[in-house]
Amino acid sequence: MKIVLASNNLGKLAELQALFTSLGCTLLTQSSLGVPEAPEPHRTFVENALAKARNAAQHTGLPALADDAGLCVDAFGGLPGVDTAYYATQFGYAKGDDNNVRALLEQMQNITERQAALVSVLVAVRSPQDPEPLIASGRAEGLITREPLGSNGFGFDPVMWIPEFGQTFAQLPVAVKNAHSHRGQAAQAMVALMRARWLRGAAA
Repeated sequence: MKIVLASNNLGKLAELQALFTSLGCTLLTQSSLGVPEAPEPHRTFVENALAKARNAAQHTGLPALADDAGLCVDAFGGLPGVDTAYYATQFGYAKGDDNNVRALLEQMQNITERQAALVSVLVAVRSPQDPEPLIASGRAEGLITREPLGSNGFGFDPVMWIPEFGQTFAQLPVAVKNAHSHRGQAAQAMVALMRARWLRGAAA
């Protein structure tokens, strides 16, 4: 089964494809199919993911999968949340992972309570009008470090310290990170949902 991934992020594609292979599914980026990006005006991850999935399904006629993910910092009341990708632009930096990390560390330099969570919500629809979208979420809790550590991963991985492992996500082997990350948790839950709801009776 071909599923359009409502994202042009190759990092996300690689992480998700590794998990969805077990279903016999092939993920295709929306850019490869000429799908324009959907507006993301909502204030929750699930609403934005649903909007992106419906948009991709509308333009391709294929089932679609979308995720919306972000960093929720306790000291900031859960922000930047859905604005994570554009976090750096609030402080005069260009959009980008490195600038997001730089801006976050600057804003937290005098904060001692450094609890945060990376959150991912995945939504899948069979068609633009699907009345029962599949929704799966994952949450990885940790602490924001004082400086970036590690070179694996992307986004805030270099500053997200996971006490369970005593390392940041960017220091962990990719397979370990993918199994325990917010996106990995959500993807594993989504694979189970698809197998139970969409592929009943099919060999998986």
